[in-house]
Amino acid sequence: MILLLDTSSPICYLTVINGDQKNNYQWQSDRSLAKGLLSFLKEKLEADNKTWSDISGIGIYKGPGSFTGLRIGITVMNTIADASNIPIVGCLGDNWQDEAVSELKSGANDKIVLPFYGSEARITQARK
Repeated sequence: MILLLDTSSPICYLTVINGDQKNNYQWQSDRSLAKGLLSFLKEKLEADNKTWSDISGIGIYKGPGSFTGLRIGITVMNTIADASNIPIVGCLGDNWQDEAVSELKSGANDKIVLPFYGSEARITQARK
């Protein structure tokens, strides 16, 4: 089973692919993404009669998008992938899900996905 996750906006998108079956879920996470993401994932796995150990690959949308949303989603998925020795790939663009599935099926593994924010960080100067 492959998990595909996009946390780049206030709506969290999850796709669970199991063989030929593809289930899409969404959650209006807003400012509760950090607190509720693992519960959301667990709930949707259970809805598909699956557990964490059934995950064989993870694809994640790495940006651009919400700075905080990308950091939270990518960090959670990197942690799950590393702890369970599951391959993970990060992709960009409109067809990121198809690309992620294709990469996972070909044996790719980024090991750690880094976010792509779309521009350089704007770091403010100290006032003193």
